Formats: sequence, structure tokens, C-alpha cells
Amino acid sequence: MIYVSRKEHFNAAHKLYNDTWSKEKNEEVFGPCANPNWHGHNFELIVTVKGAPNPETGFVIDLKVLGDIVQKEIIDKVDHKNLNLDVPFMLNKLASCENLILEFWRILDYEITRVESNARLHRLRLYETPKNYVDYFGEN
Repeated sequence: MIYVSRKEHFNAAHKLYNDTWSKEKNEEVFGPCANPNWHGHNFELIVTVKGAPNPETGFVIDLKVLGDIVQKEIIDKVDHKNLNLDVPFMLNKLASCENLILEFWRILDYEITRVESNARLHRLRLYETPKNYVDYFGEN
């Protein structure tokens, strides 16, 4: 099994806030991330695809094609956006990295398989900061 990865970058704002809680509880649980005026991050998304190389191309997936999918389906929809307000697939969801990566997986898993039947999404890694990131391997 071969694993290939593509890294992309986007900037976005969000707020962590549970509307069913009091302002005090939100501040206690989410701290400055509950700021009513939002806050932003320079995110990095690493998409890893697995498979056997296609005998005709030598690729698991053409990395340019993978980059185009990630750009069109994810980056164009989240870059310089407010994740809570501007991103349709995040509406009515808490805009945590965990929820964001679940939505990214749902979108990319379908698109990658549609374009390259030989390849499967293996892992998504989303950096919120240089020190904090989440991984998802598609398990529920």
C-alpha cells in the first residue's frame, strides 16, 4: 500500500459557542475561543490517500488532481470565511476542528473515490495552530 499526501492552507475565523449554555459556561469551557467577535487561524490541511499505483501512470492519484479536488471542494469554501456563518456545511454545527474535519472527510471521501476508483482517503490532518491538530481516519 502506498500513501501520498497533499498539504493545503487556508485562513478562517470561527467562534466556539454553545447556544444552549450561558455566556459564563461558554467562557469557562471555551475560554477566549468563545469571543463574541470571533477569532482566526491559519489552518493547514494534509490529505493522505492510499492505494496501489496505477500501472499506466505510476500514480495512486495524480497529486495535481488531488490538489484541484481539495481546492474546489474545501479551500474555496472555507478560505477567508467565517466558519460559523459563511460555510454551508458547517451551519448549525459547533465550529470545532473535530467537526470541521468530519465534514471535510465526508466531502473528500466521495470526491476522491469518484475521480480515482483505485484510491481511498486514508487520513486527514488539520492543524489549527502549529501545536494543535486533529487526525481523522474515517472511523465512526
